[in-house]
This record gives sequence, structure tokens and C-alpha cells, in this order.
Amino acid sequence: MTKRYISFFVLALGLLLGTTAAMAEGPEMPDAGTNIRDTASLQRGAHIFFNYCVGCHSLKYLRYERIADDLGLTEDDVMSNLNFTGGKFGDPVISHMPEDDAQKFFGKAPPDLSLEVSAKGANWVFAYLNSFYLDPKSPIGWNNTVLPNAAMPFPLWELQGEQVPVFKQAKPGDDPEIESLKLLHAGKLTPAQYQQAARDVTNFLEYASEPAALQRRHVGIWVVLFLLGFTFLAYLLKKEYWKDVH
Repeated sequence: MTKRYISFFVLALGLLLGTTAAMAEGPEMPDAGTNIRDTASLQRGAHIFFNYCVGCHSLKYLRYERIADDLGLTEDDVMSNLNFTGGKFGDPVISHMPEDDAQKFFGKAPPDLSLEVSAKGANWVFAYLNSFYLDPKSPIGWNNTVLPNAAMPFPLWELQGEQVPVFKQAKPGDDPEIESLKLLHAGKLTPAQYQQAARDVTNFLEYASEPAALQRRHVGIWVVLFLLGFTFLAYLLKKEYWKDVH
């Protein structure tokens, strides 16, 4: 009976985790390949975010000072090259776009991106940045296959270029279905370079979702070493206590 309950619990847990992962990443999402220990990638991602995204999106749970500490940057590096909002070094990253203007331009205020990767997953964000296409039917001229009818123009279009949809052959009366996207006009970056840029931005947003992860992994190494040392000492102590018993 106990084994049956354990098997049921394990099965239920597996189904729950599988469903949660599917909801976070969505179907057939490309692998973002992020690595928050790659400091160079985080620096590149921060540069792109602050040049193309912070005009609309905030990172209200992340401070400029924390970015400098974690990404190996000086205060001058951050304030001269990343701070376009007028905030102080110890302030959180808050977009300078007034909420009224955001409502007027986009119909709603752009979301804060501090927890975007935590909420939707790195693969989802990476796929989203690769899935914008020109849509003349959209009031903003853009659409996205990952998040259809997103009220957001494509901020990285000059880097990637302009994509257009390729439709599947549909039966008469059926709505056309997008099969893939193709590059119509090239941007400043080659496709491979843009993939890396999208990965860097996703990596930075993954870091922003949990900056403590960098410190936690560093501390974790010392914790493991401590446990190994403690285990060795405990083994020696056990041998000392039990040597006369036999």
C-alpha cells in the first residue's frame, strides 16, 4: 500500500512539473542556450537592453549599483553607458516613459521585465525576440508568432531586419496559417549575429529575474567543500571512537 502511494505521488509530481514547464516555455521553443555565468554575454545583453528596451520597459527590482557589482562594471561604466533614465547609481531601473503616454501609444503600459524570464522561461523570451514579422493588418505594423497581437512594435528591427510570414497552403475558406518567417530586409547584424544578440538579451533578463543566483552558485561551491571536509573529519572521528570497540 505504501509503495502504491509513493508511486502515485511521484507520478502526480511528474505531471505537475511537466505541465508547469510546458506552460512556461510553450511548445517547440528553441533552446535559448543562456548562461548567467557568462559575464561577457551579460554585459552585451545589458548594452542592448538599455539601448533598445529601457525606453519602455523597467526593471524595478534591479538597481544600477547591483548591475555594476554583478557584471564587473564600474560606476562610470554604468552611469555613462547604461543609464538613460536619469536615475541615480543606487536607484532601480525605471523607464522614463510616462504611463499616460504608454497608454496613448500602445493601449496599455509596457510590462516591467524584472521577472519576465522567471514567469515565462528563457526559451519563451528568446523565441519571442526571434518571432516578430511585418503585419499590415496590425495597427502598429508588427505582429509576433509567439505572442499574437502583442501591443508592441519590434524594438530590435534595425538589428535583425524585417521578417515576413510564409503561409501554409490552406483549403478554401480556411484561415491562412503561418508556416515560417523569412527575412525580407536585412538588418545591421547577420542572422547568426542577431541570434547571439537575442541570446545575450535573454541571458541578461534571466539574470535580472534572480540576481542572487550568481552569488548562490558561488556560495554553493564553498558549501559543498565544507560538507566534504566535515564528512572527512566525521569519518576520522568515527574511526577514533570505534577503534577500541572491536
